[in-house]
Amino acid sequence: MSAASRPWLPWLAAIGVGALSAVQSRSNGSLGTTLESGLHAAAVSFSIGFVLITAVGLSVPRIRLGLIRLLSALRSREMPWWWAAGGFFGALFIFSQSFTVGIIGVALFAVALVSGQNVASLVIDAIGLGPRGRQRPTAIRIGSAFIGIVAVSVAVSGRVGDNSLSIPAVLLCVATGVAVAIQQAINGRSTTVSKEPMVAAWTNFAVGALTLSLLFAAFVAFGAHSPQPLPPGPWWLYLGGVIGVLFLGTTAWVVGKVGVLAVSLLITAGNLVGALVLDALLLDVVDSTLVAGVLLSFAAVALTASGGTLRRGSSPAARANS
Repeated sequence: MSAASRPWLPWLAAIGVGALSAVQSRSNGSLGTTLESGLHAAAVSFSIGFVLITAVGLSVPRIRLGLIRLLSALRSREMPWWWAAGGFFGALFIFSQSFTVGIIGVALFAVALVSGQNVASLVIDAIGLGPRGRQRPTAIRIGSAFIGIVAVSVAVSGRVGDNSLSIPAVLLCVATGVAVAIQQAINGRSTTVSKEPMVAAWTNFAVGALTLSLLFAAFVAFGAHSPQPLPPGPWWLYLGGVIGVLFLGTTAWVVGKVGVLAVSLLITAGNLVGALVLDALLLDVVDSTLVAGVLLSFAAVALTASGGTLRRGSSPAARANS
């Protein structure tokens, strides 16, 4: 049975990787704290992901074929080079995650990141950067983005006072949210060329790992960093790269099905559910504001879904004008 016969599958996939991103935040943030360098942790996380996805890509014929299509399109200039540059934005995301979580905590990281991401996603869909083309900022789409921002704010409102406030770190997370929205859009674009979502993930890890490794090497060479040895454990410190492979491959596929704004909202919902489960299992801390945030986030997703249903059910003339 194909994904076309199961329209709920992309929505469920995006929620799932959103839940995993909560684990990734904790993993990369803890690794950055242990190494005393967010840049070092980001380089390690990206390098693990690159090795993993390269091994998978070499063993799967359709991924190799997709990479050939992508390289051919780049050589012939059928595809702009910047469609394959999502790794730069991914590198910023992992660095921000590794650097800021240890300073401002997961709560403020999520607020700042999603605030930037949801607003940027609305603009990106409106100008047509994503693979689904231009989508007008209707009242439903604006309302969905607003509810998504409120959902995260409500979810963390009971814990914000427990974190120290660093304005530069918060601003970095907001900028990273914008970068993530752009990354999702151009990953979707490159996937329409390669016809294989994991190719977009591979190019992201290749570019991101190279960028972060060279940057970290330069910092070490100029004495700005004194690299620490990698800790032997716990094992979950190194999950960030593995989750990143799943995250990029899934979002590159999903964004072409539901649009950039919907992907952002779905990932937000999944992230909150993941945080809820982690808090319940590991910290035994589940408060009413987090539960309220989860419910609001799902309301935003439902509103976006209803908007898509209305558009599919509208008249041909209305669809032609959309």
